[in-house]
Amino acid sequence: MIKAIFWDMDGTMVDTEPQWGVATYELSELMGRRITPEIRESTIGGSMPRTIRICAAHAGIEVTGEDYERYRRFMLGRVAELFDEALVPNPGVIPLLAQLRGLGVPMLVTTNTERSLAQGCIEAVGAGYFVDSITGDEVDNPKPAPDMYLEAAHRVGLPPSECLVFEDSYNGMTAAVEAGCRVIGLHPETLTPPAGVVALRDLHGRNNFEGVTAELVGSWYAGIEPVGVRN
Repeated sequence: MIKAIFWDMDGTMVDTEPQWGVATYELSELMGRRITPEIRESTIGGSMPRTIRICAAHAGIEVTGEDYERYRRFMLGRVAELFDEALVPNPGVIPLLAQLRGLGVPMLVTTNTERSLAQGCIEAVGAGYFVDSITGDEVDNPKPAPDMYLEAAHRVGLPPSECLVFEDSYNGMTAAVEAGCRVIGLHPETLTPPAGVVALRDLHGRNNFEGVTAELVGSWYAGIEPVGVRN
């Protein structure tokens, strides 16, 4: 029996990465120097402060407290505009969530997106499927630090080794592995995941949840050995 599942949001349950990409490129231009695709790749799944730091470093500027708030407000406002245009759960996500919820599996949303933006995405997927959610501005150290997943395990009263995580970004997978969770990755084939991550495409033959059932997830859960176990 699956003990608990923690779901990343952006790119895993909802395809929001294109919107984040648009806003991040625009942020870098606002700072004076457009980032490269490789630098943009490094921001995927990261926190807002980390993205701002990366763009600022590329532009060769120092970000003060006042500047940070200005850039943060820009990102939150721009991404909210882009979210309003299109926000649809990825294929297969809703049927799978419904099955797992019906079996009583406790599930949390674990996302680096700040609460002000994340809540709309959670509602778009269906807040009723989840017992709780944790966002990037609600932990001391967001992904790739393990704090979020350690807190999620604490909230369901389980050791991380008994919790399954679905993640698509390197930052997110790193956080989940460091916490000692069992991790299934929806990462691109070109990305080498942290040791211990099992690729969804290797389990399912594709990189989305179409056709994935609760029974399948249960069999995968039983076969995954967590790395760096924390209790």
